[in-house]
Amino acid sequence: MEELSSIQSLQALSALLSTAADEESDEEDTKNVKPMAKMGPGHIGASSSTSGKEKKAVSSVYLKKNTTDIWDVEEVTEGTHLDDLTDPRPQPEYDIILKQSVGTEDLFLGMSRKDPSSMCCESMLIKVKLPDTKTSDVMLDVRETFLDLRTPKYKLGLHLPHPVHSGEGTARFVTEKSELEITLPMNRPLDVINLV
Repeated sequence: MEELSSIQSLQALSALLSTAADEESDEEDTKNVKPMAKMGPGHIGASSSTSGKEKKAVSSVYLKKNTTDIWDVEEVTEGTHLDDLTDPRPQPEYDIILKQSVGTEDLFLGMSRKDPSSMCCESMLIKVKLPDTKTSDVMLDVRETFLDLRTPKYKLGLHLPHPVHSGEGTARFVTEKSELEITLPMNRPLDVINLV
């Protein structure tokens, strides 16, 4: 008797899961749906009843944006003229460290509203490892959002994560480590509010 009930259970389960039942139920469900509910993602955008001129304008804009580029050159103009893609020199290793001045009133009393976030940092330290390089061989150009470093063996074109005061930075070459340390004060519009 138990075998018969298990067979019936399997047949009932098979009937529930059959594709024919699914297709019939889908057809029944779509009969009661209003036309607006049948719209899908393909219906978004300009309708097919637009004039010929509008179709050309829409398609040309779409074709311009339908490239493999992530962004247009017009969107990223600063520093792109400094990127020299034909230069075979390798990029040196570098680290970007954000620094902030912290006093005892910050550390023990928390009086100056500073926190460990990058919004409260005053300067950026960039450490560039330049093995087998002399101090006299280093050429450094710092812009507000771009750092250009060139030596006979290395080339570094670095887009900075925050704008900096390019004329107020300092650089020193540590010969023991063969490392150039560049300290740049950050330039952000809310520095007056955050660093008071």
